[in-house]
Amino acid sequence: MMADITLTPRAAKRINEIMGTEPPGSSLRISVNGGGCSGFSYAFDVAQAREADDIVIERDGATVLVDAVSLEYMAGSTIDFVNDLIGQSFKIENPQATASCGCGTSFSL
Repeated sequence: MMADITLTPRAAKRINEIMGTEPPGSSLRISVNGGGCSGFSYAFDVAQAREADDIVIERDGATVLVDAVSLEYMAGSTIDFVNDLIGQSFKIENPQATASCGCGTSFSL
């Protein structure tokens, strides 16, 4: 199954930089959890293993894993990496989110 989640070149570059310091075979796992100031929040973790239901998103050698449940909440999203006044962070532009907090890490549907 092809995930309709897009990884930008900037995000792929940063993921590759981060994974360069992790054990070989590591991937970035992005999941959606309940909670956060708008109802749901994103979690970013380094994963050593893929799960059976993981959707794999790859670009320029970077690998992102998203589990099937989180994929439902993230379908159509773009994962970007921004470097602005408040610092560097991954930013998920989620077309399903009806409201999100200023930090961009939580959202509601």
